[in-house]
Amino acid sequence: MSENNNVKKVIKYLESLNIKYKIVEHPPVYTIDEMDELDIGRDGDIVKNLFLRDAKGKRHFLVLLHKDKKVDLKVFQEKLESTKLSFASEERLDKYLNLTKGSVTPMGIINDESKSVEVAIDKDLVGNKSLGVHPNDNTATIWLAFEDIVKVIESNGNKYTLMEM
Repeated sequence: MSENNNVKKVIKYLESLNIKYKIVEHPPVYTIDEMDELDIGRDGDIVKNLFLRDAKGKRHFLVLLHKDKKVDLKVFQEKLESTKLSFASEERLDKYLNLTKGSVTPMGIINDESKSVEVAIDKDLVGNKSLGVHPNDNTATIWLAFEDIVKVIESNGNKYTLMEM
């Protein structure tokens, strides 16, 4: 991992904001089930991340919620006042967050130079002191507090919303 530029960029960004973190390396994981099999969640709560788009592809949403929660996209699109939502393509994931499938994370926001991705965060994550997300690569999990994830989003200038999911 030490040679991974994505991870290095995240660590440099976190350190520039004086954010404390813990990083744990592991084999590549693509699903929450794979993370559970490796017992990655022993240090806190794993965050599930969804990258969605509206019907016309004009709005993109990064959704953060607890790994065991499910989202009803119809209810969610109403809350966001959006047209029909669907999962964004790998091409869009690369274009907007410079991420690959299986590596979706709020840390991808630091790659969103246009600040066009809207972030929706489950209110149940508020106040959590140990949330696990990928550091823009699925071979590691980085642990940080909820407030620090918000700090990353705010410092990049992206719009975010707290909501019930």
